[in-house]
Amino acid sequence: MDVMPLLLLVAGSAAVAALGRRVPVPVPLLLVAAGLVVSYVPGVPDYTLDPHIVLPLILPPLLYTAATDSSYLDLRAQLRPVALLSVGYVLFATVVVGYAAYLLVPGLPLTAALVLGAVVAPPDAVAATAVARRVGLPSRITTILQGESLVNDATAITAYRVAVAAAVGEGATWLGGIGEFLLAAVGGVVVGLVLMVPIHWLRTHLKEALLQNTLSLLTPFVAYALAEQVHASGVLAVVVVALYLGHRAWEVDFATRLQEEAVWKMVAFVLESAVFALIGLQLPVVLKALGAYEGKTAAWYALALFVVVVVSRFAWVYPATFLPRMLSARIREREDDPTWKGPFVISWAGMRGVVSLAIAFSIPLTMHDGRPFPERNLILFLTFTTVIGTLVVQGVTLPALIRLLKLPGRDPQAETLAEANAQAQASRAAEERLRELLADERNALPEPLVERLRAVLERRRNSVWERLGQANPITGESVDDTYRRLVRETIGAERAVFVKLRDGRYIDDEMLRTLLRRLDLEEAAAYREQG
Repeated sequence: MDVMPLLLLVAGSAAVAALGRRVPVPVPLLLVAAGLVVSYVPGVPDYTLDPHIVLPLILPPLLYTAATDSSYLDLRAQLRPVALLSVGYVLFATVVVGYAAYLLVPGLPLTAALVLGAVVAPPDAVAATAVARRVGLPSRITTILQGESLVNDATAITAYRVAVAAAVGEGATWLGGIGEFLLAAVGGVVVGLVLMVPIHWLRTHLKEALLQNTLSLLTPFVAYALAEQVHASGVLAVVVVALYLGHRAWEVDFATRLQEEAVWKMVAFVLESAVFALIGLQLPVVLKALGAYEGKTAAWYALALFVVVVVSRFAWVYPATFLPRMLSARIREREDDPTWKGPFVISWAGMRGVVSLAIAFSIPLTMHDGRPFPERNLILFLTFTTVIGTLVVQGVTLPALIRLLKLPGRDPQAETLAEANAQAQASRAAEERLRELLADERNALPEPLVERLRAVLERRRNSVWERLGQANPITGESVDDTYRRLVRETIGAERAVFVKLRDGRYIDDEMLRTLLRRLDLEEAAAYREQG
């Protein structure tokens, strides 16, 4: 097996993603564009998107890291809009897009058209949330988009399986399709509920951070594989486990949390970068298989389907936003009146991504009677153009649209004030606990160490309030920036001495690593205290 193409893919996509953080272009779009360009460079191998790799090996860790970063409480508060989008909209888009393709393409069977509808129905998690974080969307809209992206893949994959069964001649019925959907959904949730408690118990009882994080890396793959083994939704199993573990992450020791955060950030960065680069690299593969559909005909089909995909989301989001309020007095009492701007942004943030392409590539080559699957190559092409079209058109314009609509973003001042109040309450509890401990003779300490403990508590309490202060009139730095700089400089001076002592053979490398790790933790603590 030649691993060089894989290494080049990972290294190249990581380099482009790093560049994307320094230019005013959304990183997913830059990666897709780079993939498109590189796909036509002579000597570049064909990178075929294998659904047997993407769905069980790439999708679970991306879902896991997105779910652990999400808020279970916020998602529960937004359960209705999330469910209407992640389930209702995906099924609606499957039918609307599928029927539109059936009317648009002569000779395309309705069952095959519904396969196409299911393939392009789910918006992509990574693209929308990446843009949302970058432009600072209101927290409610960000939560809804994140929640939708966690569940919609499960809905789309199940709808796809039902549509494929009907298309290849397995005699699937609407009633059977509904039964399969319910089985997959309920089964996936049940598998997640069964796994989440023992996995969390293991995480809290393993004594080494290395073992705990090995378990963390295995968790999404185990949850996905077990659910798929019983024909349940692996996506829902991963999401349920990840939401629970993320909600209870405070029960794990600090070393595990520090290491886990770094590990999953790296995993998500590498996978997200490679995934978007893969989308662009698929163009030659898709065009080679297009066959009879070329030129204006293929372009017309692609444009028409793109318009249907975009319009269908508006057609669902606005009624799903306003109809429940019209029908329920309880909703009107509990929730503020929505404006037209929020639903507009949610509608426009429906970019498609790698899951749609992976599902499309898993369409069988033949039907049960041995005939070729109807218009499979055209379905691949239309999936590709829809993914690229939404990423480019909607992804490029979404930040400008949000600025134009002047949506109220997050209020940093209010968030810092809330953080300061929370820290003040926690500090009072810590000081009270310290007084109780010091009153016990078994905890006697020299006075300098007692003062040091009190100083740490006071510094932690004051650090957040100081961020609300004015900038330094001479340097322009905030108190936060000045503190970090001084910590970095003083710790840097200590590091230089330790290295000099190691080079002079006064201490060995093992002791150097111990001393440097202690300084690293102090520096990390200082940065966390300051936000």
